[in-house]
Amino acid sequence: MSASTLGAAAPRGGGRLSLVTVLAFSSTGIPLAVLALALGVFLPRYFAGEIGISLIAVGAAFTIVRLIDIAFDPIVGALMDRTRTPIGRYRPWVIGGVPIMMFGAYKLFNPPVGAGEGYLILWLLVIYSALSIVTLAHAAWASAIATSYDERSRVYGWMHAVGVAGAVGLLLLPALTGGAIEPGSAASMPAIGWIIIIGIPLTTAFCVLLSPEKVAPRSAAETFDLREYWQALKRPEMVRLILADLALALGPGTTAAIYVFFFHDAKAFNYAQVSILLVPFIGAGLLGAPVWAKLAQRFGKHQTLMGATVAYAVFQTILMVIPKGLFLPTALGMFAVGFTASAFVVLVRAMVADVGDAIRLEQGKEQTGLLYAMVTSTQKVGAAISVGIIFPVLSLVGYNAADNVTNTPDAIFGLEMCYLFAPIIFVLIGGACFFGYGMNAEKHAVIRAALDARDNAAA
Repeated sequence: MSASTLGAAAPRGGGRLSLVTVLAFSSTGIPLAVLALALGVFLPRYFAGEIGISLIAVGAAFTIVRLIDIAFDPIVGALMDRTRTPIGRYRPWVIGGVPIMMFGAYKLFNPPVGAGEGYLILWLLVIYSALSIVTLAHAAWASAIATSYDERSRVYGWMHAVGVAGAVGLLLLPALTGGAIEPGSAASMPAIGWIIIIGIPLTTAFCVLLSPEKVAPRSAAETFDLREYWQALKRPEMVRLILADLALALGPGTTAAIYVFFFHDAKAFNYAQVSILLVPFIGAGLLGAPVWAKLAQRFGKHQTLMGATVAYAVFQTILMVIPKGLFLPTALGMFAVGFTASAFVVLVRAMVADVGDAIRLEQGKEQTGLLYAMVTSTQKVGAAISVGIIFPVLSLVGYNAADNVTNTPDAIFGLEMCYLFAPIIFVLIGGACFFGYGMNAEKHAVIRAALDARDNAAA
């Protein structure tokens, strides 16, 4: 079986993919987004509040796993770059990660009575490893099927938007099920796990069967040189992207783990309202991702990203000063923050693909898997730092995560400070990383033309 039998041929010379192909390819992002949202927002509170593991132990578990996972990503990325099969380079990795992810989701969302920190660490390791495999392969595959500067903004924008649709679906479950499933409720966690378990193989089937991928040339898959990887990672553009992505992950990441705590205890919303408030925040990505992609085509990717970071800081500040209990103004504030935050992943991932082209032109080898491993690792560092630091801080100020507990004013103030300052500071640092960034549309067009000429001659 060849790659061409599994999907339409990839466009040559930076052509435009059909919308049907883009949506089929992006469909894998739906369960990935649902799982990432559940892991980042709802699972920490579930194990701390319902299963009975202490806040410090839950924070330590997530920190340990994410730090281990950081070392895992570059290894997997390097292996992907050296993979060559009759069905493509990245498609087999997407397929292989699915059953592991399904099993990990079952164990995490259906923990036995008496599950402790060791149980949480074990199954977080399993599911985050699978999530790394599928996410890395999917992102690197996108760079192979969308080769032009502007087409990458379009494809990564749609990938983000489709993932957002899945996350919004999770948050709308209280309305769709008449309150039978509420993501913030411990009783609903097993049902959410089953939604993920069923959704992963279905959407992955659409992706792997309907999306194109060219078979890698043999010369690009046979050698491995650590010096070449180090040269790729120390490029000025890549250093900027890694540092910026870390800061941009730390910003929203510091709010994700304490989102339920903040809006329930500090802003006085019930659990149903807390879930609904995430709808405008995440749903804003449906509009935001395509808009930022269009703006990037007009003004350039890094200039657009810098503007988005400033807008994020403004809207996050406005959100914080809205009085508690005011649902509509808070929902509008969440939409504004989510709209600006949707630019971060879309544009950084598209810029990584551009740097990957420059490296392949110079070295004659594919390093895209490793490059994406580095930027996904920064997301994990951000998650590890945010949970590992903020949860102990909440414990130190006396915050109690259990349901039906009245926290002291000092504890609530500490919670508010954690939610306010860190995201603004980190996001502005991320934007500042792109002052003087050199990879623009004109430079990439020259690189891409040389690559296409070489690839066509080899074909």
